[in-house]
Amino acid sequence: MAGRGRGSASSNGALAVALLCAAAVILSSAMPAEAGTTYHVGDAAGWTHNVDYGQWLAGKTFHAGDMLVFKYNATYHDVAWVSKGGYRHCVVSPKGGRAPVYRTGNDTVRLPSGTHYFICGSPGHCQAGMKLAVKVY
Repeated sequence: MAGRGRGSASSNGALAVALLCAAAVILSSAMPAEAGTTYHVGDAAGWTHNVDYGQWLAGKTFHAGDMLVFKYNATYHDVAWVSKGGYRHCVVSPKGGRAPVYRTGNDTVRLPSGTHYFICGSPGHCQAGMKLAVKVY
């Protein structure tokens, strides 16, 4: 058994361990970042009338990457992502040049950092309280 000294086996073992560690580091860096928290707006009631969204927000801290899920009856409601002025005046006004309006009845929005404003664009609904302002860290 020429060429196999006592140190060969331990050198190969150390090399194998080093390669496994390197592979683990590479794989962990290639994995996607941890997904944010998903919040169902209005909890079981969803996005509808007679929900106190200010109370729903109480105690929640939102971070960039968190998701808001709006579930609602698309026959009567929608979700408009609006500017601060649009929120204040219940008008579907552009945020950054356009106001995305969602109408599927089951919409998910990933939140970037900043303050974001959502209203129901159906006539009178925002004035009746279907509006949400979310501060995201």
